Amino acid sequence: MKIAFVGKGGSGKTTLSSLFVRHLAAQGLPVVAIDADINQHLGVALGLDERRAAEIPAMGDRLPEIKEYLRGDNPRISSAAAMVKTTPPGSGSRLLRLGGDDPVHALGRDVDGVTLLATGPFNDDDLGVACYHSKTGAVELYLNHLVDGPGEYVVVDMTAGADTFASGLFTRFDLMFLVAEPTRKGVGVYRQYTDYARDYDVAITVVGNKVQGDDDVAYLREHVGDDLLTWLGQSAAVRALEQGRGGVALESRNLDALDRMRAAVDAREQNWDRFRRQAVEFHVKNARSWANRAVGEDLEAQVDHGFRFPVPVPG
Repeated sequence: MKIAFVGKGGSGKTTLSSLFVRHLAAQGLPVVAIDADINQHLGVALGLDERRAAEIPAMGDRLPEIKEYLRGDNPRISSAAAMVKTTPPGSGSRLLRLGGDDPVHALGRDVDGVTLLATGPFNDDDLGVACYHSKTGAVELYLNHLVDGPGEYVVVDMTAGADTFASGLFTRFDLMFLVAEPTRKGVGVYRQYTDYARDYDVAITVVGNKVQGDDDVAYLREHVGDDLLTWLGQSAAVRALEQGRGGVALESRNLDALDRMRAAVDAREQNWDRFRRQAVEFHVKNARSWANRAVGEDLEAQVDHGFRFPVPVPG
C-alpha cells in the first residue's frame, strides 16, 4: 500500500510519518520509508544522527541509473534519456517488489527494520538551474514501477504545501494523510488540497496534530467534517524522540490514533486499473505540454496500452 503524508510546513507531517513508520515496523511489517521533502528530516526523525542521514545516497542523483534499470528491454522506450518521470511501465520494463534486490532499493539504508530511501536535499548547486521535481521524479518512477501488495507499506513524507500537486505524484498513493493543526491555516490547507484533488480519484483523510483538547477536536470537525479520521495530542514520547532520547513509551491515545490510521490504509482496496489509467493520463499530459519538446520524441508512443500489472496475491 502506498501512503503519503502531506500538509503545510510545520504541521508535523515528518513527525507523524516517522511515528507511523515506527508503528508498522514494530509489528514486523515490511516498510519502505521515502523522504521526498525538500527539507530532508525523515532519517533523523527515525533515529539516525544527522551524519548518517546525510550519507544516504540520493535517489535524485541516481536518476539515469534508475531509468536504465526500469527501462529493461521495453521496445517503446528508445533510451534511458528518453524516459521522463511519468513514463509508465510496459512489456519489457523491469518492475519492483518491496525491498527487492534491485539498484533502487540498494540505495536505501536499514533503520531498525525499515528501508529508508531519500530523494536528496535541494542544495546550492540546484539554485537557479533546477526545480525540486527533478529529484522527486525518481520517487514517481519508483512508485509507477512498484508492484506492492496488502500488508506491504511504502510511506512517503512529501514536500510541504501545494507543491504536492505540481506533478502527477499525488495520484500514486492508495491513501494520503493530510496532517492538519487545529488552526485557520491548518484547515485552510485542507480546503486547498481537496480543491486540487477534486477532479481526480484521490483518497485524502485528515489526521489532526498538536491537539490539546476537546475544543481543538470540535474545531477540526467543524471545518473538515467526516474527513477527520483521528488526531494526536501533545506527547512526551515525541518530545523525547525529538531531543534524541529514547525509552519513553508513546501514550495510549496516540497509539490508538496510529492503529486507526493503519486500519484506514488496510481498508483501502488497491485499484490497479485506476493506478495505470492515471499514470497514462499524466504521462500524455506531460508529453504534450513539455516532454516531447524536451526529449525530441513523441513520448506518447511509450504507452503500452495492453500492459497490465501482475497483481500480487495476498499472503
